Amino acid sequence: MAGGIDRISTHVLDTALGRPAARVPVRLEHQQKDGRWLTLGSSTTDADGRCAQMLAQSQPVAEGLYRLVFDAATYYAAQSVAGLYPVVEITFEARKGDSQFHIPLLLSPNGYTTYRGS
Repeated sequence: MAGGIDRISTHVLDTALGRPAARVPVRLEHQQKDGRWLTLGSSTTDADGRCAQMLAQSQPVAEGLYRLVFDAATYYAAQSVAGLYPVVEITFEARKGDSQFHIPLLLSPNGYTTYRGS
């Protein structure tokens, strides 16, 4: 992608507790032409619930489908909470002209929501 995507970030908020969700494992994947998903990077949310950059600096980023995969089961197990959704996958499309994505996740044991952040 000319100019390309230079940043994919996320922020996880635990809406049941009213605070950032720290130590949530997150994986970034890109869908290949044959339909398979290729892992581009992984991280864990910091104390503020953020992963500031999911892309490696040298990684070329093309148009297409991407997804962030959140390991909610690990997060809730650390709190001794039974959550309904062990994995949350957010798939989004990068189009020509896109340069960055910030994808927040609002998480609770029995639900979640997301939106395109800034």
